[in-house]
Amino acid sequence: MDTQVTFRHAKVNGVRLHVAEAGPEDGPLVVLLHGFPEFWYGWRAQIPALAEAGYRVIAPDQRGYNLSEKPKEVSAYRAEELVNDVRGLIEESGRESASIVGHDLGAMVAWMLALYQPRTVEKLAILNVPHPLVFRRLLLTTPSQMVKSSYIPLFQLPYLPETVSRLTGWRLMRRVLLASSRSSAFSEADLDRYREAWARPGAFGAMLNWYRAFVRHPPHIPDNPRVSVPAKIIWGVKDDFLIEEMAHESARLCDRAELTLVPRATHWVQHEEPDLVNARLLSLLESRQAISGAPAREVS
Repeated sequence: MDTQVTFRHAKVNGVRLHVAEAGPEDGPLVVLLHGFPEFWYGWRAQIPALAEAGYRVIAPDQRGYNLSEKPKEVSAYRAEELVNDVRGLIEESGRESASIVGHDLGAMVAWMLALYQPRTVEKLAILNVPHPLVFRRLLLTTPSQMVKSSYIPLFQLPYLPETVSRLTGWRLMRRVLLASSRSSAFSEADLDRYREAWARPGAFGAMLNWYRAFVRHPPHIPDNPRVSVPAKIIWGVKDDFLIEEMAHESARLCDRAELTLVPRATHWVQHEEPDLVNARLLSLLESRQAISGAPAREVS
């Protein structure tokens, strides 16, 4: 990564978040939200492309992850708190709104920010996580998704998942990343960075608390669940954790959306197809009218 990336801590919504930044300070603001089990480094292939295109990019370690503060209570990871963290980062950057890009659980936060506070979101890019209403509905009604989500009940167990992961030297987590991705997605150096982040005191338990909070404190979905901001959904079809139907159903809940299916990619689409993902993100960000028309368009 040749682009200069700087780091700082920001105190927002009562927590101290570690933030990676790049690009001109006066450029349009783009916030990149990583998912489980990554941290800001999960956007290593996107930060340079966006910064070099003139955007001010901020990629936080979300609460509980890596160098950010790690509240102990499960309730601290409720959807409302996670959304307010992002809003706080936008305001702390001197802006009223930003374009939001999210992957995995970071995409769930992005969806909810667009639902709860649409004026804060200029444009929305989602990578491999469905609209929260779609996830809730298909998880309860679709056997294939129930199987793919069978790890979620295991994450609800207190202390056991983090203790086993730590005592086995994070080998299981490493195996899951490698087994669910293409061989080019994660290098040994990348995995070393992740292991270092997982091993920080309190980090892995805090990361799991995101899943515990989603079960114990389900996010409120507004009466009108439609997303009004311009949106682009990028979906690796060979996702081991989420069925493709979720991508289509999510696009149908957007007023202005474009769905890009990436047939050879997995859940880790931004690592496996960085050039494609970067091009799709820039097309969204640089479009004056963004994405027009409904229903959603599907492109390959």
